[in-house]
Amino acid sequence: MNPPFALSPSPWVARFAPLIPAGGEVLDLACGRGRHARFLAGLGYQVEATDRDEEALASLAGIAGITTRQADLEGGGWPYFGRGFAGVVVTNYLYRPLLPQILALLDEGGVLIYETFMAGNELLGKPENPAYLLRKGELLDIAKGRLTVVAFEQGRVETPRPAMVQRICALRGRPGLLPL
Repeated sequence: MNPPFALSPSPWVARFAPLIPAGGEVLDLACGRGRHARFLAGLGYQVEATDRDEEALASLAGIAGITTRQADLEGGGWPYFGRGFAGVVVTNYLYRPLLPQILALLDEGGVLIYETFMAGNELLGKPENPAYLLRKGELLDIAKGRLTVVAFEQGRVETPRPAMVQRICALRGRPGLLPL
């Protein structure tokens, strides 16, 4: 059985989801069991949830507002060339070769909400492989010159378990597009 937090949205995602343009389509990339897809669909967004795990995607079957796509993002072809989204949510996932494609998914005014583990997490638990840990300030570096950063944090968190994380909310377009 999943712990209760496993189906609750990340507080970071919940905080910034309202910035995603109303009525827009959102991509929950590497969604796992779809805690963020469920949350976003509940807010009225049309969500495409993608993951390589067919069993995890099956848990989203029949939920209004969610379509699923089984895809091996690292070993298969990129399924989103030419697509655009009002929002892209990525949590607990890092595959650096995809970062440029992820940024390219954002429509004008689109919002990226990204949260994953960073260097130092290897001292606290998994993941511990540097290939899956962001370097200090890496999400800021990726956004620089491409996106407008709304918020950025990095460091240790205690919940849902002690971890070193990095997270960003960033917008494609001018800062004036932010709702007040």
